[in-house]
Amino acid sequence: MNRLHAKGMIDDPVGKAKSVGLTEKGVRRSKDLFAGMFAKSDNPTP
Repeated sequence: MNRLHAKGMIDDPVGKAKSVGLTEKGVRRSKDLFAGMFAKSDNPTP
């Protein structure tokens, strides 16, 4: 959690909460990663 906070991807992880809030930077990065891993491409590789 500390590394994600240091990179600016989550809000300050205070305490032992089981959830964290994403920053705007974290939301953009997660959407980019998700699209890169799970989105269907127009030119699939065999």
